[in-house]
Amino acid sequence: MTTSEQGWVVGTVLDAWQRLLRANCVLMRTLDHELQTEHGMTISDYDVLVSLREADDHSLRMSDLSRRTLLTRSGMTRLVQGLERDGLVERRPCVSDARVSFAVLTPGGVDRLDAARRTHHAGIQRMFAEHFSEDEAATLVELLGRIPGVADGSETSCCGGGEL
Repeated sequence: MTTSEQGWVVGTVLDAWQRLLRANCVLMRTLDHELQTEHGMTISDYDVLVSLREADDHSLRMSDLSRRTLLTRSGMTRLVQGLERDGLVERRPCVSDARVSFAVLTPGGVDRLDAARRTHHAGIQRMFAEHFSEDEAATLVELLGRIPGVADGSETSCCGGGEL
């Protein structure tokens, strides 16, 4: 039984849910700490830089970038301001609409992202990949892909649908 008489999720399904949440928390906290320690960037910074690297012309409207990361517009503005101060991103106005601005990945941002990517992928290898066989990873892909919005990536932008 997966639900009680009151409709509460119980048993193994609840255990699986809690472990999924704890796994996400442990992984994100560890990977964030490593990026901050080694590269002076948060996992949110990394997510924004990856989103820009994957975009056409390494450029996205601030509103699109905000939606991809599920940060509020003001939160995205503050994050991008920090990336601008570090020379990783530039903000450019839209020539056809003064209300719109673009975040653009700089060459320095590309270089910093490349360095951070090595650290990040080493962390993913150590914290995640080493603990599963190829068959187990394939099973995990299939199982998690059953959750609406996961397999097609439509609901994962907040988590770096790219390579987080």
